[in-house]
Amino acid sequence: MGIDVSDLGNGPRPGGLRRMDAAGGWFYFLVAPREPLIIVVRIVPPFDAL
Repeated sequence: MGIDVSDLGNGPRPGGLRRMDAAGGWFYFLVAPREPLIIVVRIVPPFDAL
C-alpha cells in the first residue's frame, strides 16, 4: 500500500533530521513515523549553481 517513508534518507532511525542527495545538491527532512509524511526543512542546491 505505498512506500515506507521511514526507510528514506541518511540519518537516525526512527526520527530525527535526515539528508537525501538530489540532482547534485541535497535536502534535509523529517519523517513522521506514524504518518506517510516527510517534512522538508532545508534545500541546498548544487554548489556550482550558487
